[in-house]
Amino acid sequence: MLTHIPPDQYIKVGDINTRYWSSGDQGSAVILLHGGGGSVEFWLYNINVLGQHHRVYAIDMVGSGRSDKPSVAYSLTYQAQFIKNFMDTMGIENTTLIGNSMGGGAALQFALMFPRQLAKLVLVDSFGLGQEIAFGLCLASLPLVLRFLRPSRRMLAPMLKMNLHNSTLIPEEWMEIRYPIFALPHRQRALARLAQANLNLFGVRRSVFSPIIEQLPRIKTPTLIIWGKQDRILPVSHAYVAAQALPNHHLHIFDPCGHHPHLERPDDFNALVLEFLAS
Repeated sequence: MLTHIPPDQYIKVGDINTRYWSSGDQGSAVILLHGGGGSVEFWLYNINVLGQHHRVYAIDMVGSGRSDKPSVAYSLTYQAQFIKNFMDTMGIENTTLIGNSMGGGAALQFALMFPRQLAKLVLVDSFGLGQEIAFGLCLASLPLVLRFLRPSRRMLAPMLKMNLHNSTLIPEEWMEIRYPIFALPHRQRALARLAQANLNLFGVRRSVFSPIIEQLPRIKTPTLIIWGKQDRILPVSHAYVAAQALPNHHLHIFDPCGHHPHLERPDDFNALVLEFLAS
């Protein structure tokens, strides 16, 4: 039986035509933020379960998925402001942010910029907590590199193997709904701008991660840190960087698991997050 796919919805966030999914009509607001180059499809096995208790929104971040892709530098500050603008447009005064990878970095930046609008924070293998990152992603920061890549169905499986500890756990239905987003025209240009704003050949730019690490003690928001122990994109050591500095945190390491616990271990992930949101 196929998983219920929420219908695509669109809203103008300033000048940005923004695609999102929603689930649930009661409880507190929760916003799901995918990683760099991702889309709402990464939350397919989470949004409806979380939506049984909360008002949940998964958004295609500006520059990703089917949302608009303006010619801008996709800094974490720009992304955090976009999240705030989405909330203002939707009439959401206060929310929990659940951010994976780059989405986690944007959520951390949001926590520093708009602490009063943040009820709780969930960091899932989050970007922004150190310099180390998979070298293949660093190459994307070089001019023109991504322009020569032509997305194909054959590329999707090897990329998932890099991102997951056990890619055989991912249902074929997910591959089928994700591929059209993966192959969208002009997606590579926005990815290149995202990489150039945040990465160089040595890893995450120091100007990106250092200010976040220095200010982590300022984030008093209750925070759940989730990481896959076998993450090959962002090392599990970054989870302990966050845990040592955040004053109000819980830490959970999934073992075995890769870069997307919510996709690879959805039942365990959903139960953990629901328990945290109810506490």
